[in-house]
Amino acid sequence: MSSKLDEKVGKYIDAYKTNVGDDLDVGLLRKVTQGLGPSIYKQDAETISAEKSEMQRVVDNYLKKKLGLSGDNLMDSVEAVVEKYGKSNNKKYRAVIYYMLCKHHGKEKVYE
Repeated sequence: MSSKLDEKVGKYIDAYKTNVGDDLDVGLLRKVTQGLGPSIYKQDAETISAEKSEMQRVVDNYLKKKLGLSGDNLMDSVEAVVEKYGKSNNKKYRAVIYYMLCKHHGKEKVYE
């Protein structure tokens, strides 16, 4: 019997393979997903949009608070990741975007 978390991770793996296609560290994606807590079960919190205000929240709440990053170019990395995922794709899963940002910045140790 699989858990709800397993179902979500499976959905995010499929989304990543479909939209990005790079090598995937499933263990890290699972930890990122777990780190999001109950928000992944709320439809509007599970996804992010490409709106500037939403992307700024990703910078403030994830890159700065969770990953401990600082600097002026953090929005550039969010924009690059959103672009890679597919800007027109309106189902950008937060867990996948956060996973990609974690890899992009080499911050996997945060999840160990």
